[in-house]
Amino acid sequence: TQAGSEVSALLGRIPSAVGYQPTLATDMGELQERITSTKEGSITSMQAVYVPADDLTDPAPATTFAHLDSTVVLSRALSELAIYPAVDPLDSASTILEPRTVGKEHYEVARGVQKILQRYKDLQDIIAILGMEELSDEDKVIVTRARKVQKYLSQPFFVAETFTGTEGKYVSLKDTICGFKAILDGEYDGVPEQEFYMKGTIDEIKK
Repeated sequence: TQAGSEVSALLGRIPSAVGYQPTLATDMGELQERITSTKEGSITSMQAVYVPADDLTDPAPATTFAHLDSTVVLSRALSELAIYPAVDPLDSASTILEPRTVGKEHYEVARGVQKILQRYKDLQDIIAILGMEELSDEDKVIVTRARKVQKYLSQPFFVAETFTGTEGKYVSLKDTICGFKAILDGEYDGVPEQEFYMKGTIDEIKK
C-alpha cells in the first residue's frame, strides 16, 4: 500500500481517504486474488499486516482483512498486562467459526468467551471511575469470570523456556474448549483469577 501510494502520487492522482491511492481496493484485490487454489495446486498465505497507529479501520489493513479467511490481531494492551500470546480475541476473527464447520460446542464456547470479554470491556470505564461496588451482582460475576478467561488465555511458550524459566505447555483443542466452558459455567467461581495465569489445561487449576 505504501509503494502504491507513492506511485499514485507521482502519477498525479488525487488521493482518497488518509492519503492512500484512489485505486487501493483494486490494487489489493489484484494481488490477493492471485493467492488462490487451482486444479494444479494451491497457496496458503500467512501475511503480517502493519496497522498504522493500531487503527484497524485504517483503509490499508481494512482492505487487506476483507480478503483474508482469518485474522490474528496482537494487542498492546494485553501485552502490557503480560498476557502472552497477546492475541486479542475480540478483534481477531475467522470465517470458519460457524457451527457446521467447527461444531456446535466449539462455536458456542468461542462466542461465549467473546461475549463475556466484550461485556467486561464495556464495563471497564465504570469500574475505573466508580469501582466494582457500583456494578450489579450479575455484572460482578461477568467481570470476575472475564478476568479469569483473560488470564487463562495466556500460555507458556516452549520457545521462551530459556528466558522465563517456565516449562512450555501444549493444550489440545478439546481441552481448550472444555477449559473455557468450565469457566463460563461458573465451575471455577471460587478460584482466584491469578490461578489461571500461564496454565496449561484447566485440570491444573484446583477448584
